[in-house]
Amino acid sequence: MTWSRAIGSGLLALAAHGVASAEQPAIASLLKPLGLRGYPAGVRPPHFTAPTLDDRTLDLAGLRGRVVILNFWASWCLECRPELPVFEQLHRELGPRGLVVIGVNNREDSTTVRRYAGELGLSFPIVLDPDGKVNALYGVIGLPSTFLLGRDGRAVALAVGPREWAGASGRAIFDAMLAEPMPAPARETR
Repeated sequence: MTWSRAIGSGLLALAAHGVASAEQPAIASLLKPLGLRGYPAGVRPPHFTAPTLDDRTLDLAGLRGRVVILNFWASWCLECRPELPVFEQLHRELGPRGLVVIGVNNREDSTTVRRYAGELGLSFPIVLDPDGKVNALYGVIGLPSTFLLGRDGRAVALAVGPREWAGASGRAIFDAMLAEPMPAPARETR
């Protein structure tokens, strides 16, 4: 199922609102302790390509085969600050197993973002979104907002507001997602 057929354009956050998860039962049951909203099976998040703080380009499609934490934040967001070091810890510890943390900054200039990321010692990729296009694409309505994406590129869960990502419940979700098999390579079409 494609993203556009499953939901419509630009409102990934609404897909999880009030929808019982059709995810794999093991993962679906792990979402509840953290108050995460699951997505129906087969929902794909919107694709984006965007510049990063280190002057690269991040292409979401290039992360297929990895478990992705996509966290939307801003330096002025008081609830965002405690989560970012936790995401850095997860990035360092679980990165070798296939976890990728992507921070998407909400409408701030690169100088502000660079200074803030430096203060917190962040090394994971940070997407710059000064005009809010990626935020709008994902239907972000509050910060922090965090989307979990499976190895096969599907949308797994959404959290609006902070969570205890490094606690036992968060670790159980990431362990289960990382234990999923790698997706089959995409076939070439000619």
